[in-house]
Amino acid sequence: MASHASNLWVLLGLGIAGILLAAKKLKKTIREDFGAFIDKLLLLPPPQPAPPKAPHPITGLSFAISDVFDVTGYVTGFGHPDWVRTHEAASSTCPVVSTLVEGGATCVGKTVVDELAFSISGENKHYESPTNPAAHDRIPGGACSGAAVAVATNAVDFALGIDTVGGVRVPAGYCGVLGFKSSHGAISNTGIIPVSSSLDSVGWFARDPNTLRRVGHVLLQLPFATQRNPRQIIVADDYFQLLKIPVDRITQVVIKSAEKLFGKQSLKHQSLENYFESKVPSLKEFTRTKAIANTKVPTSRLLANVMQLLQRHEFLQNHGDWINTVKPAIDPVISSQVCDNAELTNEEIENLNTIRNQTRVAINSLLKDDGVLVIPTMPTLPPKLGSKEIISEDYQNRASSLLSIASISGCCQVTVPLGHHEKCPVSVSFIARHGGDRFLLDTVQTMYASLQENSSVIADPKSSKKTISLEESAEIAKEKGNQAFKEKQWQKAIGLYSEAIKLSENNATYYSNRAAAYLEIGSFLLAEEDCTKAITLDKKNVKAYLRRGTAREMLGEYKEAMDDFRHALVLEPNNKRASLSAERLRKIHFARVFAENGIKILPLEMTTTGSLMNNLLGLLRIRIKRGVNLAVRDINSSDPYVVVKMGKQKLKTRVINKDVNPEWNEDLTLSVTDPTLTVLLTVYDHDMFSKDDKMGDAEFEIKPYIEALKMHLDGLPSGTIVTTVQPCRRNCLAEESKVTWVDGKLVQDLVLRLRHVECGEVEAQLQWIDLPGSKGL
Repeated sequence: MASHASNLWVLLGLGIAGILLAAKKLKKTIREDFGAFIDKLLLLPPPQPAPPKAPHPITGLSFAISDVFDVTGYVTGFGHPDWVRTHEAASSTCPVVSTLVEGGATCVGKTVVDELAFSISGENKHYESPTNPAAHDRIPGGACSGAAVAVATNAVDFALGIDTVGGVRVPAGYCGVLGFKSSHGAISNTGIIPVSSSLDSVGWFARDPNTLRRVGHVLLQLPFATQRNPRQIIVADDYFQLLKIPVDRITQVVIKSAEKLFGKQSLKHQSLENYFESKVPSLKEFTRTKAIANTKVPTSRLLANVMQLLQRHEFLQNHGDWINTVKPAIDPVISSQVCDNAELTNEEIENLNTIRNQTRVAINSLLKDDGVLVIPTMPTLPPKLGSKEIISEDYQNRASSLLSIASISGCCQVTVPLGHHEKCPVSVSFIARHGGDRFLLDTVQTMYASLQENSSVIADPKSSKKTISLEESAEIAKEKGNQAFKEKQWQKAIGLYSEAIKLSENNATYYSNRAAAYLEIGSFLLAEEDCTKAITLDKKNVKAYLRRGTAREMLGEYKEAMDDFRHALVLEPNNKRASLSAERLRKIHFARVFAENGIKILPLEMTTTGSLMNNLLGLLRIRIKRGVNLAVRDINSSDPYVVVKMGKQKLKTRVINKDVNPEWNEDLTLSVTDPTLTVLLTVYDHDMFSKDDKMGDAEFEIKPYIEALKMHLDGLPSGTIVTTVQPCRRNCLAEESKVTWVDGKLVQDLVLRLRHVECGEVEAQLQWIDLPGSKGL
């Protein structure tokens, strides 16, 4: 009995030890960054431009790059230690990376890629494979596994990858994030290690469609254009038969969202097998293997074979010499795919390229400018780590068939997560024609929220019911508000928009629409408040900027209104309303400032031409303080006044009677378009019945003062001397002139000795006035 009890204790002890060892092993497996990063670095963006210029487009975002992108001073690793050992550090940074940094984003590190960026598993025997944060016991997918993991774990806002045969699309789907493969050739591959030149496309990952779209606009350098919705959502029914999870789990989500957003007429079902067979005739001549030559093989399999052959052939063209020279230790699976295949003949290569071109034409013809093709991203849930599933022929054939469409055609494709099935991420992919990247980004932006809602409902019909009901109710209230607005029932519209806001308080459109109604009844303060709230929720809401500009104009806040219209122009450069309003307000604002500063000539010229406004640097205020020991031109004294002239501008002070030491303390303000012009100051004696007598003149340059202003100083102690100007023949200075920081601004004090007269000096001070909307210094 005692022996039996002791055996139980031994077994229990062994069990606990096993659990502890397993827990310890698991703890080691999941590192702090989930194994995503291979190098930490910091590339900081340039300083923000001064207002009213718009901030950098992706300011505040952080990103990581897959270890195939060059960064100055770092060896690009390519997923293999032998590559690192045999290559030097990059001498320049990849232009794609530089573009993002210049756009305002901060690069924080390099991420792990598959060995030689060749496979799609995400496993790399040379480095510890990144852990899939969505399913720890499953592969993360490759080639750019680290980049997908970095985004999925919130380590960065977005990440860059390279997609050859799914390098971005696969890990996005397996890690539950958005992944975008750009059209082939749309973004330069300079500074990126090539895998297969005719298939490689730059791609990126993000957690939300707005970030995905913002990054895309920077990378693709897209000018502003109105967002477009798809007219056709084409579901590839036969390709969904490649799935090993319930088909409805994906198709019903897309169908319900498309019907809700675009109507049932937008949906179309297509058999790609038949379509490719008729539109890509070169596939019939494709006889690379005996099996394909003698067997009826689906066109999806044929396209997959074309993709694999192109990848292998071009990979060896790029890196065959290095492999033969260095003889690196390559994973047997990759080695068998790369090295154990016969070389292609020129005729075979030509046929593969013909198939590639015909496939692109076929997809472009099917989708046109406004169609989206819907296919599964991958055929299965992420395979388990270390399983043989990923190297099985069935898995490879199904996966390659799905991935080959965008790879062969060079079209853009996006992976969109659709929640989970059996505790693993599932996704769907949208494809647009080659060059339709902006349209595809817009489509994702439009459909994403609806896809997520319907995904939750289909996965669990009881969940999200309340949320959807609130949002739908809010939309109904908004639509009723729109109808009331059209009928000019302003108060009713305001009430309905207010109801929508109560139901969904974070929707910028509701606040913007209510602001439009407030404008109609003259409640400009309330309109301004609503627009400000809308802009806080959506900083790219052009209508909110336009409506707030209108409200502020009606409130007499011309400068602020002008800033709003100018910001709208940054978002929509071709917006005529914003352009006309900004120009009109600029004239009003300038006229007000000039009137306040006693300038009477320029506003008249401004109404007839914009050239002066466009070249205006700012205003120069000259304070004529006093005259000292001026010449006598009457019997015992003089009646002096001062005339200041710069270019065509001419201003004068008041007359001070019978005083050769007059105190004017009068401001004369000139507009400055050319800082190289000199200022001529002339003193006259006013006569009642004859021509005014000259009492001398003096000339001085404003260039030294302008140069000091261009230093853009700030926060200096009052009284700090910034620079000095010495007397010389050109400036008529009687003594050293100091440019001084006084009470938060730069001023220059002048003592001018008058010429062409027996005696006399004039004391003056220069002060600069910045003018919002002008060219500026």
